[in-house]
This record gives sequence, C-alpha cells and structure tokens, in this order.
Amino acid sequence: MPPLGLPHLHLRTAESTNTLARELAEAGAPHGTLVTADSQIAGRGRQGRVWEAPPGHSLICSIVLHNPPQLLPLAAGVAVAQTVKSITGDSQLKWPNDVLVNGRKVAGILAEGRPAEGWAVVGIGINVAVKPGQLPPEVEAIATSLGLEPGDIQSVLTRLLGELELRVNQSDGELLDAFRELDALFGRQISWSGGSGIGAGIDGTGRLIVDGGDGVRHSLSAGEIHIGHRPV
Repeated sequence: MPPLGLPHLHLRTAESTNTLARELAEAGAPHGTLVTADSQIAGRGRQGRVWEAPPGHSLICSIVLHNPPQLLPLAAGVAVAQTVKSITGDSQLKWPNDVLVNGRKVAGILAEGRPAEGWAVVGIGINVAVKPGQLPPEVEAIATSLGLEPGDIQSVLTRLLGELELRVNQSDGELLDAFRELDALFGRQISWSGGSGIGAGIDGTGRLIVDGGDGVRHSLSAGEIHIGHRPV
C-alpha cells in the first residue's frame, strides 16, 4: 500500500472534507488520498452534529483507505489520541472516538465507507490552535485545544498520518489493548438513551460493555454516551 497522505488535495474552504473524500473514493481515488481544508461550511460529526472550528486554527482532514480494518473507528481513535498525547502528555478516548484532554473534547472522528466496495473514509478534526473566545459558548464549555499556533497544523498532520498508518496495520488484539489503555469510560458512571451503568471496557469487536447492576451487562455497538447521569 502507498503511504497515507498522497495524493493531497488542500482547499481553503470545503463544504465537508469527508463528503469530498467520499466522492473521490467513489471515483477511484487511491489508498492514502488526503483531503484537508482551512475551514468547512458543513463539516459533519457523529450523530449529525456540525464540526465547528475557526478558519486556519484546526486540523481538518479526511483520508481514503482501501481494504480498511474491521476496527477502523477504534484505529482512528487511538491514532488521534496518541498524536494528542505526544503533544500534551495527556489524552483519553471517550467511546467510540471522541478524544479528550482533561475531560474536554479536543478532537473528533467520523468513519464512513462502503465495505462491499473495499474502501472507507476517515474524517478527523483536531483543535490545534483554537484560542479562548473563538468557539460558540456552548461548544467552548466542553471543548479544548492543543494550545499550539496555526503554523503547527502541518506538523500535527505529519504525526497523525504516521500514527494512523501504524494503527490500521495493527492486529485486532494490539489495537484493542491500545484502546483500553486510553479508555475514558472504564469504571465511570455513564448513561445513554437506553439506560445507565458503569463502563466495563470494550469487547473483542469494539462494542462498549456497561455493567448495569444486578449482574446485567449491556453491549452497545453505537449511540451517544454521557459521562455521569443523562442530562434532563
């Protein structure tokens, strides 16, 4: 496989790097194709959210992967978390793939694809140089930044591509172990739309295990997870 990051398409403004990367993949773009942008008009996160970032202050990228591993969302999460940790000295993963520093979100990942056609796209957003006051108040209350400068975005991207290359080629066992070392939910009170309980790690397929008490264990394959009790 060719290295990740080539060919590289950079735009000042994109509607969504993931949408563009998907279109390129559908047109036959090679493994490793990278799309980056200084800003997005309609950047998408999980659960239909919009990824918000001031222009030129965040790393916004999407990568085309051929024959992606089954645990791609976890691989991407570990890659981003390790990239963040190499800079801040601290990071955790909030299942399935929000990256936290001191309990606040610094990065998010959205993996999409067509397994039957043998490709996937991983979209990643990292707040590299976002300063206080640059995000909407409701976002700033739960978000953070690497505290770097806009000129550092390229070096963060280089680190990220190296980590992602490593993680997508790891065995499932190695990847699961790496995720478990970064697990922000293990042993914590958590809640979701169907109930609440204590995070008990992930199983061999990457599903979240929750101890609901009284010997009942839940296995979640997707969904919105809250640390603590669900807000009302």
